[in-house]
Amino acid sequence: MGYNAPVSEMLFTLNRIAGFGPHVEAGLFEDLDNATVEAILEEAGRFATEELAPINRIGDAQPARLEDGKVVMPESWRIAYRAFCEAGWNALPCPRAFGGQELPVALSMACAELWNGANMAFGLNPMLTQAGVEALYKYGAEPLKQKYLPKLISGEWTGSMQLTEPHAGSDLRFLKTRAVPQGDGTYRITGTKIFITYGDHPLTDNIIHIVLARLPDAPPGTKGISMFLIPKFLVSDDGSLGRRNDVYAAKLEHKLGIHGSPTCVLNYGDGEGAIGWLVGEPHRGLQNMFVMMNQARLGVGVQGVGVAEHAFQHALAYAKDRKQGAITATVETEMTPIINHPDVVRMLLSMKAKIAAARAICYTNAVAIDLSRHARDAQARACADAEAALLTPISKAFGSDIGVEVASEGIQVHGGMGFIEETGAAQHYRDARIAPIYEGTNGIQAIDLVGRKLAMNGGEAVRAFIGGLKETVAQVKASNEPAFGAMGESLEGGVAALEESSRWLLGQLTENRDAALAGATPYGRLFGLTAGGVLLARGALAAAREADGVAEAPVALARHFAETQVPATGGLKQTVMQMHETVLGDNAAAVLG
Repeated sequence: MGYNAPVSEMLFTLNRIAGFGPHVEAGLFEDLDNATVEAILEEAGRFATEELAPINRIGDAQPARLEDGKVVMPESWRIAYRAFCEAGWNALPCPRAFGGQELPVALSMACAELWNGANMAFGLNPMLTQAGVEALYKYGAEPLKQKYLPKLISGEWTGSMQLTEPHAGSDLRFLKTRAVPQGDGTYRITGTKIFITYGDHPLTDNIIHIVLARLPDAPPGTKGISMFLIPKFLVSDDGSLGRRNDVYAAKLEHKLGIHGSPTCVLNYGDGEGAIGWLVGEPHRGLQNMFVMMNQARLGVGVQGVGVAEHAFQHALAYAKDRKQGAITATVETEMTPIINHPDVVRMLLSMKAKIAAARAICYTNAVAIDLSRHARDAQARACADAEAALLTPISKAFGSDIGVEVASEGIQVHGGMGFIEETGAAQHYRDARIAPIYEGTNGIQAIDLVGRKLAMNGGEAVRAFIGGLKETVAQVKASNEPAFGAMGESLEGGVAALEESSRWLLGQLTENRDAALAGATPYGRLFGLTAGGVLLARGALAAAREADGVAEAPVALARHFAETQVPATGGLKQTVMQMHETVLGDNAAAVLG
């Protein structure tokens, strides 16, 4: 079953919920208007549907493999990648000074949803290249920028991001890869990196690795990490490729999903050591890498939305086609499409509503990033920056969790056939399952949310965000729109739970930090459900104002989410505030030993 780009729903979310359209109309983004935004998304949707979706199953059935030291991928992927770059999609968010289009993050993320919805294993590639471009553009020396950025932006070369080592996963304090200065501005790098997405592949003739390593005089811990640029092939001053650098794929990981994406173990220094160049200041590599990681984290949330959308479309089509006995059948042979069964309708509505909520959070996050860069006054930029920082861990964790949940529900809609690979429903789940793990596990996102973002400026960012949620809820309640049902009351309860748990956590951060962190993951879920519900209500209000009568779909979706998903926030609030009593100390020891 194919993938159909949900462009109209994406535009509604961008413009009516996340507020992107009014900023475009106000001229905040040079040379961009709403007609152009719509045209870009329409064409991106066409490319995703016609070029990327058809090779999704091919990549799953014919995984990337290592033969005689070379990565082999299906020829259809090379053709699609070339078409992707020739159409200019890789350059969409990249700096204009080096050949990019420098379009807003919100528009780039909407396109990324399409790439990942059609084919997540493909969509990983440009995401990482664009993250590398951003880090190099911000921190790289001018000669490095001139030599590498144009071809990274065009897609002629791709980029990778390399942190993880066999002995050190998310805890980079114990990173061992070494970089020894050679006295000529270059460094010799030795070590091993694992789980490197597109660390080697045949789609381009060069790959530019952005790698974390330690200098010989590095202090211990995260303060001793530096960032290096290491090309697969050395590049001459005239831009031509020279000899192969001393970095090789030792193996490809055999993964649960995203089979089309080569995930490599890379060895540096089987010979004399790979030649690399320092990016940014010594010992500040981790801070620099976060430039790549933060936007990548939003990108991962968007991946979850994209895969969930594909899984939903797959399940919906199946439910309309698959016939089973009618619940009220009076004749043994009476059959009906399973979409007529209330429990199947329940699952499909749940899938659709979760996707809409996660999309709204991610797009709102992206617009906040854009405003932090383009708003016309310093205070507006600062407020947007604080909101973007607050929403990033929510976008990553909630979006990727929803991807897994929706894909799982999609299998359930298929029944036994969902467990059979030939239907394709299982691939969505297998692909989606990595997203809660990489770019910082969702537990790490929860720690970031509670330990760092919640406490920003004494909690001012979260208080301001909750204040905005309250305004929307007040508008819903004041509308007296019958189609809204109990939306206002349910959202009011969710916002109250978020406010109370936020206040409690802020207090615990100074009194008992472990108690606060014990409740971090349920707090992230509570935050996502509440924010998602209120953002959908914002869309429902817009639909009610702009339509002749009430536009049914946005209102019905917002009401369903508010009345079936948001009520969980009450229980989550109690979990946040009580989790430490069973997770910490003797109680946990009694169970776990």
